[in-house]
Amino acid sequence: MQVKSLSFRLLVSAGLVLAAFFALASVVLEQGFRDSAELALKEKLEVQVYSLLSAAEVKNSGDLNMPPSLPEPRFATPGSGLYGFIHMNKKNLVWHSPSAIGLDVKPPPELSAGNFEFLLTEHNRYALHYAVSWKNVVGVEREYIFTVTEDAQFVSSQVERFRKTLREWLLALGLVLIFMQLVLLRWGLKPLRIIVKDLEAIEKGRKTHLDGDYATELEGLAGNLNAFINSERAHLERYRNALADLAHSLKTPLSILRGCTESFSVDKETVKEQIFRMDEIVEYQLQRAAVKGEHKTAGTVDLSLIIKKITTSLGKVYFDKNIRFDMAVPEASLIYYEEGDLYEIAGNLMDNACKWCRNTVKVSITLNQRKGRRNFSVLLQIEDDGPGIPTGKLAEILKRGVRADENIHGHGIGMAVVYELVGLLGGVLEGRKGDTLGGMRWDVYLP
Repeated sequence: MQVKSLSFRLLVSAGLVLAAFFALASVVLEQGFRDSAELALKEKLEVQVYSLLSAAEVKNSGDLNMPPSLPEPRFATPGSGLYGFIHMNKKNLVWHSPSAIGLDVKPPPELSAGNFEFLLTEHNRYALHYAVSWKNVVGVEREYIFTVTEDAQFVSSQVERFRKTLREWLLALGLVLIFMQLVLLRWGLKPLRIIVKDLEAIEKGRKTHLDGDYATELEGLAGNLNAFINSERAHLERYRNALADLAHSLKTPLSILRGCTESFSVDKETVKEQIFRMDEIVEYQLQRAAVKGEHKTAGTVDLSLIIKKITTSLGKVYFDKNIRFDMAVPEASLIYYEEGDLYEIAGNLMDNACKWCRNTVKVSITLNQRKGRRNFSVLLQIEDDGPGIPTGKLAEILKRGVRADENIHGHGIGMAVVYELVGLLGGVLEGRKGDTLGGMRWDVYLP
């Protein structure tokens, strides 16, 4: 796995989060277990305090008397870890268990009768103190503090065993979770690997576009990449066509010039005429080859703004016809296409509509249009109130050099360029008699 890959970064991030979580969980669980063990010890020591209380007797003089043997045998074994003490008036030691030979413990000075206090002493022992006010049958009253202590080793050993077991299980669980995370990352990032593999196939020529069943989040990316690929192919195809057309168009003027140079007398007018003709051909082919304008790898184009600019320009060109433009265009129509392509398509269609109309041209834009089984990002409709084009001639005028009416000025190139551009971009161009104005209507579907 490469260090710069998304999988590695996500796996390391998840591993750090898991490590921090398990470390925090270990501390919390360990402290919780320690509190639970201390509570259990406290309850155990309470039982021992009550056993000392039950065994104690107060004489008529008020002195406390303890039996030589107690129910708990550990009180009788020196160093057993369980020790008992009884203090009078919170300071005088009046009794200690045989196990507590040589030991002493200081009772808390502010403990009131009937209350417990559980502490960890400086000798690493847990001590439970219980204060009691004792009054015998003759009315003598004394205050005593019963104390039972036990070595903290019992709790420490339990906590240590729990810590060891907890860390082993958390480590095993962390490794399992990291493995599961790795599997989930590979599964989650599989759509990215698929799209990368398809891009490599396109680069090697095994595919023409991204046609896989991609995740929802990648559909927009795939669509933009397909639009970019189609645009680049259209750009390359236009350059190839332009170069082929340029070479073919220059053959005749070059032949005439060659004949002039091979003859004994050079016709200067003919040479000038052919040079001017060649200049026109080169200029036209260069403009057509550069129809894309500025090259952009990403970005959106506002088709509505382009239509408005074209409308303003055509209004000046056909000023004498006083054309009325019926616009059904949204405020903004953002789509992923090159601006030059849209100018070429919309400009030629609207120019033809203005050329053939009587006085009205209708332009409309519809976004996210569906036709048949395909979804298109935009539908551009241009209609005029002119005479229209006979149905049998629709296919002919889409060919290079064919015009609907030879008496109308033109070269028969505009519609061919539109047809080629729409086709290269993966769109659909349809022409028919208009429903509203009765003239020619062109529908341009762009993916």
